[in-house]
Amino acid sequence: MKTLLETRGLTAFYGDFQALFGVGLRVDEGETIAIIGANGAGKSTFLKTLVGIRPNRGQDITFDGQPIGGWPAQRIHKAGLAVVPEGRRLFRSLSVEENLLIGASGGRKGPWTLKAVYDLFPDLVEKRRNPGTALSGGQQQMVAIGRALMSNPRLLLCDEISLGLAPKVVRAIYEAVPLIRGRGTSILVVEQDVSQALAVASRVYCMMEGRVTLTGRPRDLSREEIAQAYFGMEAA
Repeated sequence: MKTLLETRGLTAFYGDFQALFGVGLRVDEGETIAIIGANGAGKSTFLKTLVGIRPNRGQDITFDGQPIGGWPAQRIHKAGLAVVPEGRRLFRSLSVEENLLIGASGGRKGPWTLKAVYDLFPDLVEKRRNPGTALSGGQQQMVAIGRALMSNPRLLLCDEISLGLAPKVVRAIYEAVPLIRGRGTSILVVEQDVSQALAVASRVYCMMEGRVTLTGRPRDLSREEIAQAYFGMEAA
């Protein structure tokens, strides 16, 4: 299986404060990778560093065999990485469909069109003329995911897509993950909801205090190992 994204010894700083310490991670084509960890573990910082929002050294990140560290965010996006940001960040003045179409502005060709997004999230069809923020939280999350997919990414980065949503809505959102992967889009999901992450992931990485503390296939990891890696304590 071909490696799509890889980081080696990745670090990140906020001024003098070091947020990431030598993070190594790999995403192969066709995989869904989950990063789990508590608040402040460094998960979102890791995503921001991947997409060029946080600075990094040029050789620390490779995408499709090419070092992309130091590239501006726009160039990384055009190369095929798209992020679904925490909090959704829809454009309040635009309709659902206009928010989706913004995702296609980079001009990348691929399977994701308006029809494909509406097929994935049929709840959005009757809401397509509504303001993007005049929806339920779950529907707004669907728009945010759809907007990212409209750029036809090779790798979709999802930052805390279950945050603030009811369990039933979270399950509905996560039911889309295998359908997205089935269209050839690899996925890297950052998540505090361990059960959801383990349910969809090919492999999982656990982070704590800016370091990877555990990695493996969900079926190979015990509850005790995950609790130790997640919290630094034994499971009850």
